Amino acid sequence: MNMKYAIATTLLATAVVFGNAVAKPATLGKAPTFSLTNSNGANVSLEQFEGKYVVLEWWNYQCPVVRRHYDSGNMQKTQKAMTEKGVVWLAINSSAAGKQGNVNGEMANKVMKDEKAFASHVLLDHDGKVGKMYDAKTTPQMVLISPTGELLYNGAIDNMPNASREETAKAENYLLRAYGEASSGKEVSIKTSRPYGCGVKY
Repeated sequence: MNMKYAIATTLLATAVVFGNAVAKPATLGKAPTFSLTNSNGANVSLEQFEGKYVVLEWWNYQCPVVRRHYDSGNMQKTQKAMTEKGVVWLAINSSAAGKQGNVNGEMANKVMKDEKAFASHVLLDHDGKVGKMYDAKTTPQMVLISPTGELLYNGAIDNMPNASREETAKAENYLLRAYGEASSGKEVSIKTSRPYGCGVKY
């Protein structure tokens, strides 16, 4: 991990919530439409990806739990596996101005480049409007949307909130499970789970 990010993570106060500390996200249904500016200054809307699976990842690069998933390579591995199959991956930064993890476009691009990430776009949601639409409670929190715009999954990335960096690879990845089932024409067996990580810094 870049030392600058490590120091920032250590110095900034972070509320980390696990398991039953937060409720499951809201009931699934039609994915709310939205439009946000990406890290390159372009407008990106959910509707432009109609016909494709879309992942939403709530992202705060200074959150220790997000750091675990990136430092272990777990998030990049998941991103790569899905984007190589044509899935659109949207990393959403809902940290308000002056709060932990808030980034402008230039900083977002630098961090993602340093992380060797495979996100299709980084979207800036600094007023938290889209995060609240999707009941985003923690970073990370993962959402899977079908090609027809239905919410297929909303919750934690996996089933091991208290894993160490080394143990992360042993967890069951709920996002990959949901995508595998849906893309094979099966019903998604786990549609929601309690997210874990740092509270979104609205």
